[in-house]
Amino acid sequence: QVQLVESGGGLVQAGGSLRLSCAASIRTFNRYAVGWFRQTPGKEREFVAAINWSGGTTNYADSVKGRFTISRDNAKNTVHLQMNSLKPEDTAVYYCAATQRIGVVTIRGLYNYWGQGTQVTASS
Repeated sequence: QVQLVESGGGLVQAGGSLRLSCAASIRTFNRYAVGWFRQTPGKEREFVAAINWSGGTTNYADSVKGRFTISRDNAKNTVHLQMNSLKPEDTAVYYCAATQRIGVVTIRGLYNYWGQGTQVTASS
């Protein structure tokens, strides 16, 4: 069983930055692809960014390309999401997720493990 814990959320003014972290409970985290998703009330959870097991391949939603960067430190069993130039529309609960599928995974239903989420609020 993989447990994921997100941290780093908070309140920031539009144009500001936040760095989210996702810490995994297992030492074999380097065998998992990881994704970040976000959700606002009344809407479905949407894809934000994903990274393969090695960190060599990434994928981003069009809405965050050029502003967000996903990375991982397998020695520390951690994945990060650096969020710059935040906009009010980025406000959401952000979740990290993990799967043993190969490659970069952008589809929510293909993830097996989820964290509890962390709130990000970008005020205008």
